[in-house]
Amino acid sequence: MISITDAAADALRRLLEDAESGVQEDGARPGLKLGVDRGGCAGLQYAMRVGVMEEGDYVHEEAGVRVLIDRESLPFVRGSTVDYHESLNDSGFKITNPNAARSCGCGTSFEPADGSVAPADPGSEGSIDDCEGAGLPDEKDTKIR
Repeated sequence: MISITDAAADALRRLLEDAESGVQEDGARPGLKLGVDRGGCAGLQYAMRVGVMEEGDYVHEEAGVRVLIDRESLPFVRGSTVDYHESLNDSGFKITNPNAARSCGCGTSFEPADGSVAPADPGSEGSIDDCEGAGLPDEKDTKIR
């Protein structure tokens, strides 16, 4: 369903170790909760946090780490790759999403290729005009900080 690069697995492992040594009191193993919310410049935006599995979540385990995706978000991230880049200027998780028709220039939102969610109305808060480089039709990579 999705894939995780070695760099992302290493970064997630460090993040989970820092969060609470990897195991909750009830024995549930935390993972990266990856979701999609309505909003952002292009219609949808990624949401990431450390959390535990909830009923209905899809669980992807790879390289010793877990990515947990809620049922509503799964169609929007199916087939995506979670990567992690670290540089002097920018570091963070990056999603390469084959379901994105385009990604916003700000790097955190995308428009689904199936057109199921329209971008924000021009002139409204978070409109596509607020982002540099928005609307590049072949851009499918989105940076999560």
